[in-house]
Amino acid sequence: MKKIIVTAGLLIGLNTVAQEHYSGISTSNRVGILNANINPAELANLSKKFEVNIYGLSFNVANNKIGFSDISSDADFETLIFQGNSPVNARIDAEINGPGLAIRWQKWGFALTTKAHAKFDMVNVDPTIGNAITNDNIILNTTALNYPGNQRLSGTSYGEVGLSAARTFFENDHHKFSAGVTLKILFPGSYSNFGLRNLNGTVTENATGAYLTTSSPATLNIAYSGNLAESFTNFNDYSQSIFGGLNGFAGDIGFNYQWKKGKGYKLNAGLAIRNIGSMTFKDDNNASTNYVLNIQPNAQNPQGLDLSAFENVDNLSDVEQILSDNGYLTQTSGQNDFKVKLPTVLSTYADFRIVPKLYVTAFLQQKVNEDSGNDQIAVPNIFSITPRVNLGFFETYVPVSFNEISGTNIGLGFRLGGFYLGTSSLVSALISDSKQGDIYTGFRWAFL
Repeated sequence: MKKIIVTAGLLIGLNTVAQEHYSGISTSNRVGILNANINPAELANLSKKFEVNIYGLSFNVANNKIGFSDISSDADFETLIFQGNSPVNARIDAEINGPGLAIRWQKWGFALTTKAHAKFDMVNVDPTIGNAITNDNIILNTTALNYPGNQRLSGTSYGEVGLSAARTFFENDHHKFSAGVTLKILFPGSYSNFGLRNLNGTVTENATGAYLTTSSPATLNIAYSGNLAESFTNFNDYSQSIFGGLNGFAGDIGFNYQWKKGKGYKLNAGLAIRNIGSMTFKDDNNASTNYVLNIQPNAQNPQGLDLSAFENVDNLSDVEQILSDNGYLTQTSGQNDFKVKLPTVLSTYADFRIVPKLYVTAFLQQKVNEDSGNDQIAVPNIFSITPRVNLGFFETYVPVSFNEISGTNIGLGFRLGGFYLGTSSLVSALISDSKQGDIYTGFRWAFL
């Protein structure tokens, strides 16, 4: 499995918010810090005067090839992930919400929050080369490669501290309008990227191995910083380098409207743009280099690039060295310090109270930038509908989401006081062949 991930990933640039973290609970009418993560204007609607976030953890895995039923099958994952003709997309995404404090005072709301992020992304990978590598035929076989887009493998870890403020600027007996902002101070930890654009060539398999040649030059970006310069397949390299030095800023801006009725609202709607900004990676082993990749048979390698050379490779600098030593790379530009853009998204939602205690929320997350950029952290487009029953101390909900990578998913979650536990894919995993698995949990304490 490691050979396939590293060889297919690095040779063709395998590259996901992130999923929708805390699906269902983040749009609850029990308003707290999680709601402000979606829209800072919600701080003006805090259910209590004070809320202390103790912890929150959300972990997501999603892809467009392998379903839950495949896990128990006899088929190899290498064969399944590269099946069909459609590009491979996969996401592994973890978000940790650390200690935080939110305060509502008169028409104002304020918050101090901490977060940590770790991501591994595969974006638009052509499965042809993966199929060629996993095919064990010793009979001569030639497979054509022709993918004009940018295929990426990318790993990222970073931390953030958020300072938020919101204010209600109009309110009467029936309507309430609020706005809010969040300034995020970023602490980049580690980064790796292998992006290959315009791959056009062939993979030839015979009794001695599998060999790659290109029919026209491709463009290649190799970037790495921090622990991910040493290895991008070891989870410890993500977790040990989440918080680096302060070197970036980002912001959220949001607006909120409530149609008030009785003691609560009939409609709560919001619009926000999140993660506007970037961070700069600086480290002693930093590098971001652009190359022209041209693989032609030569005296040293008469059949082209032997793919088995990457069998025990688990870091980008070794891949870079192998390609360079064989004369396949021509550098066009490079720098030690480089910027990476956060996954800017437009979020909008509407929470309707159908009858007392029963609500339905519609939520949309739309990315602003394309995932193909080598300096861009990837994020999926998501639409979800969540029916919810809120009995005060107890709340339960069933999020139904439509993810551009994994398709339709149905989850289940509940809140008991300040404790919450949920998933956006458990039900669909049990009743159908879901291609997503996720879970989140946390505890916060609200009072006064």
